[in-house]
Amino acid sequence: MHFDPIVLVLMDVLLVIGLSRLMGLIFGQIKQPLVIGEIVAGVMLGPSLLGLLFPSAAAFLFPPEVIPLLGVLSQIGLIFFMFLIGLELDPSYLRGSLNTAILVSHVSILVPFSLGTVLSLLLFPLVSNAGISFTAFALFLGAAMSITAFPVLARIITENNLQNSRLGTLALTCAAVDDVTAWCLLLVAIAVTRTNTMVGAIPNILLSAAYIAFMLTIGRKWLQKLGPLYDSAGKLTQSMLAVIYGLVVISALMTELMGIHLIFGAFLMGAVMPRHPGLVRDIAAKTEDFVLTFLLPIFFAYSGLRTQIGLLNSLPLWGLCGLILLVAIAGKYIGTFVAARVGGLSKRDASALGWLMNTRGLTELIVLNIGLNLGVITPLLFTMLVIMALVTTFMTSPLLEWTYPKRLIREQVMPSEADSDSHSYSILVPIANPTTQQGLLHIAIELARSSHHRTVINPLSLIQFEQDYSFENLPQEADRRIRRRLDKLTASLDQFLTIEQALIQPIVQLSGDVARTTHEIALTQNNELIIMGWHRPAFTTNRLGGRVGQVLSMATIDVAVFVEGESSAELEHQYHHLLLPYSSNSHSNLALELCLRLLLNSPDRKLTILRVHSPDLAIEFSDDFHELMARLPTKLHDRIAMPHVVTESPIQAVIDASAHADLTIAGISHELERQISGNYMDKLAQCRSPLLITRRFSSAISPSFDRLLESAL
Repeated sequence: MHFDPIVLVLMDVLLVIGLSRLMGLIFGQIKQPLVIGEIVAGVMLGPSLLGLLFPSAAAFLFPPEVIPLLGVLSQIGLIFFMFLIGLELDPSYLRGSLNTAILVSHVSILVPFSLGTVLSLLLFPLVSNAGISFTAFALFLGAAMSITAFPVLARIITENNLQNSRLGTLALTCAAVDDVTAWCLLLVAIAVTRTNTMVGAIPNILLSAAYIAFMLTIGRKWLQKLGPLYDSAGKLTQSMLAVIYGLVVISALMTELMGIHLIFGAFLMGAVMPRHPGLVRDIAAKTEDFVLTFLLPIFFAYSGLRTQIGLLNSLPLWGLCGLILLVAIAGKYIGTFVAARVGGLSKRDASALGWLMNTRGLTELIVLNIGLNLGVITPLLFTMLVIMALVTTFMTSPLLEWTYPKRLIREQVMPSEADSDSHSYSILVPIANPTTQQGLLHIAIELARSSHHRTVINPLSLIQFEQDYSFENLPQEADRRIRRRLDKLTASLDQFLTIEQALIQPIVQLSGDVARTTHEIALTQNNELIIMGWHRPAFTTNRLGGRVGQVLSMATIDVAVFVEGESSAELEHQYHHLLLPYSSNSHSNLALELCLRLLLNSPDRKLTILRVHSPDLAIEFSDDFHELMARLPTKLHDRIAMPHVVTESPIQAVIDASAHADLTIAGISHELERQISGNYMDKLAQCRSPLLITRRFSSAISPSFDRLLESAL
């Protein structure tokens, strides 16, 4: 069957976008940058996998007449992606630790560049193209070894919440300096490749230098007029965007005609755009959605079609590939580590910086495609270098975590403001929406309100970090989002900030894994209890599933889940009448402990401990229960009732009793689970009062509650 080339291109684009998204999601689940999955998707569609396993399908989908069309689309995508990279290169990254950054950045380029040049002595006679000079080959290989992928590195820093740490700011500064220096080296390498002599490249280099100077002075001054135009319009109009895109294409054409490459013009246009916050944000938002979801995956597929892992068909060739990988890693890591140590960084910081600077990602792939197009590298060397780019990017996140665990990062960037000796009880309260979760804050306040000791409440608001190249995931934009969310959270807490004996310290942070981050913050802040709101997961009927279930399963501290109920908005959140459906396990003991805290914090509260069960399965009070009750002050016993109910419908008895309570606190109960059909907690959520479901991690009574009892006696 024969199709028109445009039909095949559309079919290929559909396949490329779908597979890129799928592989990006898969690699995101193993904490890898989206770019790794997209590059792998491109390789899968090429001769390395699809062409190997299903050659007829590969020949049908990617015939020779279609590949040039995909190449054109990929080059258009590359132009606008380089414009985005230039747009993201904020000069503010160059303000901190500039002297150290320049030292580290230049050494981290000089060492791998030198090693790459030495390696070219071995590779040139083995894997170079005929007619290419050694100078051009060595310059290009050295530049390829020197690259650090600023976009990927910036997102790794943001995902790990390093953007405000010394390590993060230094890494961003180094990567920014490295980016500019490496592109200049590549510019020289391309000029030498196209003229095949260093002397012949001098006019092209001088012309490019003049154009760069023009853009940094006159061009930048002219572009500053876009800021007032944006302010007067109040938005980025289509006419303004048309002018900007036209200038991007013109700038790309200028550098191509100068004998360099069109990506430099696009990058330069992004770099000299005025740093008007609203203008830059809108340009990025309008550009990145189409470029990153549609055009850039085509570039990955086009690169994958030219990656032929099957060319590495012997042990010596795999040995050469391993040598390239070793030189690339050693050059970047050792050069960065030594320079960072000279600059005064600790061994841990220097090592972490070395792994960050070793990230190559998409930027390396861009360089390699340029080299293959120019004929300076062969398909065999191209494949080896693609493998190097994948491995060095893949290894960054796990090695950074190994060198610099998230626990240490949080201790640096988010130290606990309260001295651990100044309070004896602290609660973490994850809040998805402060305006609709006031009841969650109220129950935390009531548990923490105490005349006997100070307590700390940490309202936590997490901003979901996406794995894609969203402009909002850049460090500067991440800080802006955090500040905006913190202002909103603080405003919602105004009514609580005057409560005595409770210190409220809100926390706002980015997170790629909400449940894991919640747990890690609780450990960092020395919280004893996590109180979170209930939500129904999208793909299950279990009310304790989804992220709530993840926190319940992984948290090594006590957890309580608050189900506010339909009538909760009408309550004053004083919780005068408490109900505890008793079950003889540690979870119910935690529920009892929280009930007693509420009793101790207010003399007007009363507690009903309801021992309810079916006739064939009795529930008796445990020894721990009797021991705890014996320690209570007499005045507390007077406010506690303990009715015993035997019924065929124990869960209905609890629901009926909740109609007379202001708050029901219940531990996760396996006994009651066995007495009813269906999910016990799902049925318990039908309570007519607000409900707090508790899960205890340790069977022991918390030390802070012991101190609270002693102070109450």
